[in-house]
Amino acid sequence: MVVSVSIGAVTVPVGEVWRIVLHHASGRGATADPALDQIVWSFRAPRVVLAALVGAGLAVSGAVLQAVVSNPLADPTVLGFSSGASLGAVIVIVLASGATLGGLGVSAAAFLGALAAGALVFVLGRRGGRMAPTRLVLAGVAIGYVFLSATSFLQLQATPNELRTVMFWMLGSVAGAQWSQLPTVSAVVIITTIVLSLFGRRLNVLLAGDESATALGVDVGRLRAVLLVLSSLLTGTTIAVAGGVGFVGLMIPHLVRLTIGADHRRLLPLTALLGAVYLVLVDLLSRTLDRPNELPLGILTALLGAPFFIWLLRRNKGLDAT
Repeated sequence: MVVSVSIGAVTVPVGEVWRIVLHHASGRGATADPALDQIVWSFRAPRVVLAALVGAGLAVSGAVLQAVVSNPLADPTVLGFSSGASLGAVIVIVLASGATLGGLGVSAAAFLGALAAGALVFVLGRRGGRMAPTRLVLAGVAIGYVFLSATSFLQLQATPNELRTVMFWMLGSVAGAQWSQLPTVSAVVIITTIVLSLFGRRLNVLLAGDESATALGVDVGRLRAVLLVLSSLLTGTTIAVAGGVGFVGLMIPHLVRLTIGADHRRLLPLTALLGAVYLVLVDLLSRTLDRPNELPLGILTALLGAPFFIWLLRRNKGLDAT
């Protein structure tokens, strides 16, 4: 994160970055050059912190969803959560010009959109009273396209200014990060990740199948509902501040599993850490690959995530028989 703050159109030495951060955090030390101070503290530092929070939240959400639906291809994008959250945010942006709609703000609308998408996917993904992994993925893709079409329709109704804001949700970015955004996002990501980590043992039981989980005294239906709400909260909150950043929740949990195994008591904290590092690096690439222009995060995460998705499909050949 410190290296990411130091690199940009104007390179700031790592030592100077530390000095500026410590000065603002503790009030000690000499005041840095005003221009460098503004670059580091006002622009880059909140951006990097927000990227870390978004990466951690999306990665943890993906890890939980993969366990809940017993499908390694599940993540907030594939299951339609991201499309639902984006639609909720875009409704407020277009119909209320980015203010509130009936007292509902952008972040709350994104959360409700993610929750609505998740509820529809789980209803459509059931077969014979049980969740079928392949049906869940297909339902997620279908619901995602329905929500995406509604978002596209709203784009046609938007003014040029609103359309530029809508494109933020479609492509994803942390360029406009401000310190005022971070307390809420930090609280949601950190607290939800801690709570989900406490469910680690029960998530492990889910991997053994519904019958085994029920035999061990786990209320599978209630557990899935709680995990769905928490995953929707993570997805909605992160998309509300960063837009449509895809594939993070698909890639990162698998990379961690390949390293340490599938024990969720260790998997979730390390997934959050790797997700944070990953999106910080992606944001750094977005600022430096095409200077002085910036690439949206969604373009780079899709460029890296789509080949991984294909590899995962080929690796999990057992899905064809599901």
